[in-house]
Formats: sequence, structure tokens, C-alpha cells
Amino acid sequence: MALAGCGAPATAPSGGSGNTDVATGGRLFSTADEATARLGADVGPGVFPRTVTHARGQTRLEAKPQRVVVLDTGELDDVLSLGVTPVGFASPNGEIPSYLEPRVAGVTNIGSLDGLRLEAVAALQPDLILGSQLRVDELYDQLSAIAPTVLEIRPGFPWKENLLLVGAALGEEERATTLLNDYQRKADELRAGLPQTPTISLLRFMPERIRLYGNLSFIGVILQDVGLPRPQVQDIDELAAEISQERISEADGDWLFYSSYGPPEATAEGAVVGGELWGRLGAVQRGTARPVNDEVWFLGLGPAGADIVLDDLRQFLGG
Repeated sequence: MALAGCGAPATAPSGGSGNTDVATGGRLFSTADEATARLGADVGPGVFPRTVTHARGQTRLEAKPQRVVVLDTGELDDVLSLGVTPVGFASPNGEIPSYLEPRVAGVTNIGSLDGLRLEAVAALQPDLILGSQLRVDELYDQLSAIAPTVLEIRPGFPWKENLLLVGAALGEEERATTLLNDYQRKADELRAGLPQTPTISLLRFMPERIRLYGNLSFIGVILQDVGLPRPQVQDIDELAAEISQERISEADGDWLFYSSYGPPEATAEGAVVGGELWGRLGAVQRGTARPVNDEVWFLGLGPAGADIVLDDLRQFLGG
């Protein structure tokens, strides 16, 4: 995933998909560049046929999709949140996030995006495929030959605009806007009820790398919406900054939330958390260094995941 991106005030996609200012809390903190802000449908909410402008051009949808295949965790969260159960699912690691798993009984897991099995996608007879240009750009022509395909530009920090685009593809624009308004209302209530606004550090252990997450990430956007500041080294308009085990002091903050992508034994988490430098961190000494669910905080990428993060923050921070 790209580590940097540019920003511009978010605007609603065409076709009346809702008041994006309201959906983002009335603030112009941007989670989309100008290209993302132009995506959407050419008709009003729920109207079909429609043409959807997306990352790879325009896709015509003659009727409301009934058999949807999604190609990432964010799209899975989005469609489920919009009341649609997909017929098939794929992701970068081929796994369904645990927080969504109870809602996808009977959904066909077509595996990892690495070597995506197009024949398995075709066998599901989809009438809509949802993914992102970042993940499956090279497969777009083949996917669109199977079914109408709508691609976001990227997953992650533009998760609100991605939800609006998925809503546009499904004819569920109004529901998407309602979800975003509900999210922001909950974020505002949390902000108002916090006894203090501590700095929040985000540390993620990954195979062969350690990351401090910045503002251009799913979780970074949520922290901005709640008004929680970041340590200076993480207050960056990038996805993340990589550090070594020897530089773990840069992960300190009033609160430190950390996780591992995949099994912790496949990352440096055990070595770091069990090491001497970890014990010197102020957050560790205060008892404010806490593990979090990686599948939600870093892979949620949709409104259901964001809602759980807000609940976690309330539990940890009070309010």
C-alpha cells in the first residue's frame, strides 16, 4: 500500500449520494483526493439503470445487484453494513476478519488476492464485483468480462468515500450516508465525553517490518474524527513510518495501542514486548500500552469496524 497521498476537501459523488459534509461531521478533514471525490453514480439514490464512475472508468448497471463478489475486507464490511450479503469474498490473505465472520455463513471464500482464481469468481455468477485499483488493477479487464466491476482507488484512509462508492454501486446511497452520520455522531459523543485528550500511538508488527501508523490510514482517520492527537513522529500525512526494534522508543505516547498482522510469532512482537527497551516506554510503565484486534483496527476498513474501534476507545479512555 502506498505510504503517502494528497488531500482535498471531500465532495459528494454525483447522483445525490448525500451531504458529505454531514457524513464527515461537518469538518473538511479530507480523506480523499480530487479523483476519489469525483466517483459515484449519475442518477438519484436507488435509481436504476445507472452508470457508476469509478477508478477504472465507468460501469453500467441495468438493475440493482443481487449477486455481489467483494475483493477485500473493506468492501466486505461495506456491503454487509449496507444490508447486502455477498455471494463470494477474497482478501489479501484469504481470510475473513473475525468480527465479520458470524455474518458471512454460506458466503464462498475464493481465497487470496495473490493468484486470484478468476474461474472461482465466474462460477459464482456475480452481477457486480467490488474491489480496489490498488489491489486488482491488472485484473480489471478480466473481472469486467465476468461481471460489471467497480473499483475504488485504494483501501484504507478514504474509507468513508469508499463506502459512498459502494453505496452508489448498490443503489444504497441513503443508507451509506446514514451510516456515516451515525458514525460521526458517535465519534462526536466520544470526543465530548473524554475526560482528557491523550496522545495516541499506533504500533503494528508485521512480518519483517514494524510500523507506526500515520494520519492517512483507517485508524488515523478515526482518531482525527475523535479529536485525539498523535505523537509528533506519527502526526504525518502518510500511511505509516517504519522503525526498527532499536527505535521502539519512537512508539511511545500517552496511550500505546499495538497489534500484529497475522500470528504474533511471525513478527517481532514477542521480541520487542519482551525486551528491555519496551519496559522503558512511558506507556508501558503507566499501564497504558494495550494490545488491540488487528483485524478491526487495521483491517476493518468500513463502518462496522469503525464502530468497534470507537467502542474500544471509549472502554480504554473513558467518556
